Amino acid sequence: MRRPPVARSMALTTGDQAPGFQLPDQDGNTVSLGDFAGRKLLLYFYPKDETPGCTVEACEFRDARQDYADRGIAIVGVSADDAASHRGFRAHHGLEFPLLSDVDGTASRAYDTWGTRTFPSGEFTGSFRSTFLIDEHGKIEQAWYDVTPQGHPEAILAAL
Repeated sequence: MRRPPVARSMALTTGDQAPGFQLPDQDGNTVSLGDFAGRKLLLYFYPKDETPGCTVEACEFRDARQDYADRGIAIVGVSADDAASHRGFRAHHGLEFPLLSDVDGTASRAYDTWGTRTFPSGEFTGSFRSTFLIDEHGKIEQAWYDVTPQGHPEAILAAL
């Protein structure tokens, strides 16, 4: 069942300046948007490590990693999980791209991917599944909000 889209007050669109960020990766190293200056970045936000949809999406990005690299695009995932969770998730699924910890939701809010949804099992507050292709100059080239995890990485490649 597809969730209804979330109303967005400040959704990013093509040509917008990508919000800067400085977040720790799975190893505690600080990663910033500026680290990707001069190359393209696929920044994807996801709800939680080791959940079914997030695992499918991460593994599909893993499997398509070389196709992205051939196009000069780095992949980085972001969720509210901490570094230890990200280390385990990467190791368990052989992910070779960085996963950033946005535990307080600062970057997620800047990209308008943070909020609360109600499910039959309870409420979830955190990042909604959204992806941004950021160009070499730090501008949003494309933005995808409220995506379906399965097939999303391949759909992005097809759109490129």
